[in-house]
Amino acid sequence: MTEKADRVPLLTKIVYGTGDWGMASFNTLRMIFYAIFLTDVVGLDPRLASFGAFVGVIWDAVNDPLVGVWSDKLRTRWGRRRPFLLFFSIPYALAFLILWWAPPWENQILLMIHIMLAYALSDTLQTLVIVPFQALTPEMTSDYDERTSLASYRMFFNFLASLAAGVVAPMIVDAAIAGGGTQQQGYMLSAILFGATSAIPYLAIFFVVREKTPVETAPETITLGATLKKAWRNVPFRYATALYMLNWVTFDLISTVFPFFLVYWVAQGDLLLTVPGIGMPIESAALGVMALIAVPILPFWSWMAHRLGKRIAYLIAIAFWILILIAAFFLPPMQIGLAMALATLMGFSYSAAHLLPDAIFPDVIDWEELQTGERHEGIYFGTKNFIRKLTTAFAIFITLQVLGWMGYQTPPESATAFQQPDAVLTGIRVLIGPVSSLMLVALLAVTWFYPLNRTRYERVQRLLRRRQRREALRQADVADAAPIQPV
Repeated sequence: MTEKADRVPLLTKIVYGTGDWGMASFNTLRMIFYAIFLTDVVGLDPRLASFGAFVGVIWDAVNDPLVGVWSDKLRTRWGRRRPFLLFFSIPYALAFLILWWAPPWENQILLMIHIMLAYALSDTLQTLVIVPFQALTPEMTSDYDERTSLASYRMFFNFLASLAAGVVAPMIVDAAIAGGGTQQQGYMLSAILFGATSAIPYLAIFFVVREKTPVETAPETITLGATLKKAWRNVPFRYATALYMLNWVTFDLISTVFPFFLVYWVAQGDLLLTVPGIGMPIESAALGVMALIAVPILPFWSWMAHRLGKRIAYLIAIAFWILILIAAFFLPPMQIGLAMALATLMGFSYSAAHLLPDAIFPDVIDWEELQTGERHEGIYFGTKNFIRKLTTAFAIFITLQVLGWMGYQTPPESATAFQQPDAVLTGIRVLIGPVSSLMLVALLAVTWFYPLNRTRYERVQRLLRRRQRREALRQADVADAAPIQPV
């Protein structure tokens, strides 16, 4: 039963959940459209484009944990996390413009260096907001089910942003071209729209959400390396890290390949093919229906997690996901109705992949507190944020490398139909089918052995409350034993 102190007010849940609008807008645009942007707008060779994006994320190996440690140690009258949201929300909006500007240079090496620097800088601005935002979750409540509820509200806005970015952004680009403009102008307009709307939620969170008083540790100077070693000794954290990484590598790989799969395999290179009865391009329609299905399915996965536990609910979702990907591999070309049916079913897995790992991850922090008496939310969520960005970069890298080596050809700007070589089509199908399924099998194994189920987590909470009561009594005894000072 949820204790009153651990209940989060409805308004606070809603406002905190809006933070995922900003995060998902940035990630969805980059995850789905950045590969095509680099090849068709920036004009980079797919293999160079993949290196530019992947090398840029290496800096995140440093800045994500650093921001995490910084937010753990920060002490202000506003708390540890909220000042980051106040001061970096506007710079975060500018990160959208940095990422989606195509420089006018023709030299391929200069273009690759630009992409590398733009990727690194925009990621740094994202880190300064997202790590503190995510680190608020375990500080808002320690209740097992309340954390799942918080994740549900976050994912609601996550899916809304994914739907808007996946459907609206292509429409903006098409409208810019139809009006006599360029794809670059369309992408920049999309960046301005989603950048501006992404800054507002973090300012609202600053004014509405409150942080609990942190558990104070000894006033020793602790290095980043020592903190990472402490985190690695947390066994549930190792499992949660592997779980989170496999989840998002698979999801990002599918999301990156999916537009290519729809256009060049399902539509057989018809770049203007629309879904009958909807009139939308097949990629926008499929991505839209996935997000539309994922939103109403959120309460189902939340109920499953409450009923069976997060781990069992997630195992069911992974198994269902594998079946969908196998079916996608065997999907015949030009079967628009079957493709839309698969996209609808994929919305179930899309929902679970967003909700359940984010509901599981905060529990490892309470395990650390039980073992060491310390809490390092910043370092854990800095690591989590780095993994999230690394998986996107890895997915873009693998997709562009495979397409490049298989002989991917950029369609002429005025083309309305363009068929890729058979080797490219085979590579696309293998990535979305067997490769992604094998990663999900590994995820299934990691989730099966994840050590913190509901029973163990509730035992952790009981032991923590017992320790806190003993500490309160000890401090009361010390205060009573203190000598009375003469007036």
